[in-house]
Order: sequence, then C-alpha cells, then structure tokens
Amino acid sequence: MNITSGLRRLWRGFWRRSRLVNDEPLNWVSLIVIILVDIFILINVFSGLSEISNWPLSPSQAQPCYAPWQAYRQDTARERDIRFLEQQISLDPPPQTAVERLQESSKGKLGTISAICFTYAEYQDAVNHPTNQARLKQRQQKQAQIQTLEATNARIRQEYDSTLLEQLAGQPPDQSINLVEAAKAKATLEANNRQIAALKNEMAALEQAILQEADSQAFLKFLAEDATFAQLENQYQRSQFWYPSLQFVLQALFLLPLIAIALVVHRFADRHRHGLLALMSWHLLVILLIPLVLKIFELLQVGALFEWLANVILALFGGLLFLVSYLYILLIPAVGFGMIKVAQALFLNPQRQAAGRVQKLRCVRCGKRLRELDQHCPHCGYLQWMPCPNCQQPTYRHLPYCRHCGASTRSSG
Repeated sequence: MNITSGLRRLWRGFWRRSRLVNDEPLNWVSLIVIILVDIFILINVFSGLSEISNWPLSPSQAQPCYAPWQAYRQDTARERDIRFLEQQISLDPPPQTAVERLQESSKGKLGTISAICFTYAEYQDAVNHPTNQARLKQRQQKQAQIQTLEATNARIRQEYDSTLLEQLAGQPPDQSINLVEAAKAKATLEANNRQIAALKNEMAALEQAILQEADSQAFLKFLAEDATFAQLENQYQRSQFWYPSLQFVLQALFLLPLIAIALVVHRFADRHRHGLLALMSWHLLVILLIPLVLKIFELLQVGALFEWLANVILALFGGLLFLVSYLYILLIPAVGFGMIKVAQALFLNPQRQAAGRVQKLRCVRCGKRLRELDQHCPHCGYLQWMPCPNCQQPTYRHLPYCRHCGASTRSSG
C-alpha cells in the first residue's frame, strides 16, 4: 500500500466514522448538536491544558532574581549602585516582605524557588526600611524642585534674550512684552542656579547615606559575587532548557487517560454495533488527539531534544543556522509518517476489521449482517469471496491466509 492510497483510505475511514451511525448518515440537527458538543469539549480541553501547563514554576518564577541581577551586572554607568538600591526601596510600606512574596508565589506550584533568590530577597527587605523610604521620598521631592527651577530658568532665559534684543533696538521698557528686565532676570537665574546646586548637594548626601549603610554595602557585596551569580545563571538556563519538556509531559498525562477511555469506549461500541456511542466516542477521540498532536509539534520546535540537537549542529558547523531548518524538514515529516502508520494500524487496518466481521457473519465492507452462504452483500453488493492465488478456491477477502489450503493471500485482495 503506497502513501497516497493509505492517506485516501485514512480520509475515507475518518469521514465515515465522523458522520455515519451504523453506516447511515446523520440528520443535520444531530450533526449540529455533535459539532456544538465537539466545540465545547475542545474549549475545555485547551483550558485544562493551559491550567496544567501553568502548574510548574517557569524559569522567571523559579529564579525571579536572575533578570534584575543580570541587568545590574550589565549596567556600566557610574551611578548604577544607587539606582539599583533605589529600585529596591518602596515609598509606601508593602503589605508583604520580599521573602513573603516569594513564598506566596510558590504556593500550589510544582517546583521550588532558588535558595539564592531567597537570600537576594532577604537583602531586599534589609534595605527597604522606613529610614531609607524617607530618604528616597526626600530625594524625589528635591528632584521635583530642581525640575521646577530648571523650567523657570528656561523660561527666564528665553525672556532674557528677548529683552536684550529690545534694548539693542532702543525699545522703551514700558513697551516690552517681557515680564522681567534683563538685570532682574540675571539675578533670578543666579539665585535659582545656587538653589539647584544646593538641592543637588542635598540629594547627593541622601544618596551617600543610602549607599553607606551596612545593609546596602552587604547587598552590593552579595551582587558582586561572581560564583553565586554563575550558580544562579546555571539554574536559570537548566530551568529554561527543561521547562517546555516538563509542560509537555504534564499535558500528555492530562490527555492520555482521556484518549485511552475514548479509545476503549469506541472499540467496545464499534464491536457491539452501538452506532451513536461509537460516533460520539470517535469524535471525542479526534478532539483529544488534536491538542496532543499540536503539543508534540510544539515540543519538537522548542523542546529539550531539538534544542540539544540544534546546539550540537551549531557547535559542529558554526554559524550555518540553515542546517537546523534541514533538521526540522527531515524529522517532522518522518514523525508525521509514523503517526499515519500508527493510525492506520489502530483504526483502519482492513485485515483486522475483516477478521472481526467474518467471525460475526457480517459484510467485510459495510458491516451489515449476512446469511451464511451469501456471496454478495444484499445491502451494498460487495463480493465477500476471492479466489485463492494458490488453490483457486474461494476464500475470504482481506484475510491473510486461504481457508482451504492455508497459503498466503497477500498478493491478491
């Protein structure tokens, strides 16, 4: 059997199972009801998959301190220490400490948060105390005052330049469009600049007070530990590597029991000719297989195995990234072909189907009941017999051996 005929038979069998009850077509009302049931089940299946995929801690949840720590290490600005410490200080007292927030985020989740991040959270709580909160609030107030003074200076300079032009043009002061004279504007600018300089000195003093605290120094010293960060980075990369595969395993564990139940019910209903039950269980089986197939292809794109193979290719062949695409092009059709062969063996094997129907005196094509000596089916007209290629005696179609001489019948059919 070539691939084309196999796909054709697969489609015909799928379509027949999806719209016929005991080989009779469904009416439109029943078909609409089944489609609505299918949609409802599919929505709930994907909802369950989403819930179970969120059960394990993601890399950002298992190592929540990795991203801010990495950003701090990549920051090369001179003021990075004070900027980082200010980000750890809350102006309003938080309802929970950083350690309590970590503990809360891991409740009901699969996995544990890195112990390094708990240490990181303890340092966060140590610097986030009322004194530093008051210092940060004062600093922001002074920064707002500086911005107001600078805006005032910008407006005065604009008017000052205009006043100088009026004086050069000989325009009388009482006809000036500006609110201040040149001398007064100059004095105001100098006073504002002195006030800005004083505010900046006060801000610098507040920043130094935050930086020089023992808790702040201990936090910065912890952030400078290369070995600790390397350990955290290794944990994060390992979590990132295995997280898609862990999600797939949990999703498969969610789907496989449902698929097994649907398959058992369908085979039972098909064997005992319970048409409506067979149809409903077949639809349920197809609906459950759809997300499983999607998740398999999703895993093949981002899962641990393909990522490892892609890394091997990149290590061996350098920047030849197109070889990774070759890998997907070769393996994904192979996986699809294997799934088709498995589906044919499970659902559309004509020999297995014919064997069951012959034992029950049913037509090997339509499954309707026959009398013992019927050569053609009175329901569909299908010839039940074929000549044996060895002894030429009539034997059953689609069965592997002749009922007279026992020779193989695979060359005919």
